[in-house]
Amino acid sequence: MRQQGGDFERIRAVLAEVEPEGALTAKEICSILSEHGEEFESAHRVATVLGRRAHGGDIEVIEGQPYRYRIPEIA
Repeated sequence: MRQQGGDFERIRAVLAEVEPEGALTAKEICSILSEHGEEFESAHRVATVLGRRAHGGDIEVIEGQPYRYRIPEIA
């Protein structure tokens, strides 16, 4: 299993390339990653990586059903 810092950087790099409009769900992010050749085990794994980075302020988590995620410097 990859380190979480590496997982976050992979997610961030793809989203920076895509430049999404607004916040995305973990499932939407997982689909974008897959389209760009970055495979993750599941949307749950993506949510776990992003949720952990939210504590440091790298990610904005928008609570709701479902949660949405935004990386401030790219969104």
